[in-house]
Amino acid sequence: MGSFVEWSEDLSVGIEEIDEQHKVLMGLVNQMHDAIKNRQGNEAVAAVLEELADYTRIHFSVEESLMRILHYPDYEEHRARHAVLINQLAEIRDKLEDGNAAVGFELMHFLKIWLTKHIGEEDNKYSEFFLEAGAKPVFAKKGWGNLLWRR
Repeated sequence: MGSFVEWSEDLSVGIEEIDEQHKVLMGLVNQMHDAIKNRQGNEAVAAVLEELADYTRIHFSVEESLMRILHYPDYEEHRARHAVLINQLAEIRDKLEDGNAAVGFELMHFLKIWLTKHIGEEDNKYSEFFLEAGAKPVFAKKGWGNLLWRR
């Protein structure tokens, strides 16, 4: 049986560093799913959720920086979508910490749909713009991004 959420080339934005970051996000969602499925408890789930939230903020910062540098016309709208997810993740984390909620499969379904839909639809909108503006589709294997994002 495969992972809860799986990478496919249909999700590729055509820029290696961004694709690699998206794969890390999917890996973290899969880790959270496994922690829930294996009943590892709220503490284990909260730890993965915190890592997911941290990595998501970093990833969004990278995307938004590129949008500003390359003068992406839909920057504000895209940034607003990012802010909504960051706030939702913070609310879930706070509820978990307060003992008012358990992270379950409903949340996992939400994260899976949000992630694949956001990458497949929203991120692919900027892909062509970035490439036409001069973004390189492939970064050096030992570039700054790969060193920062490898876990």
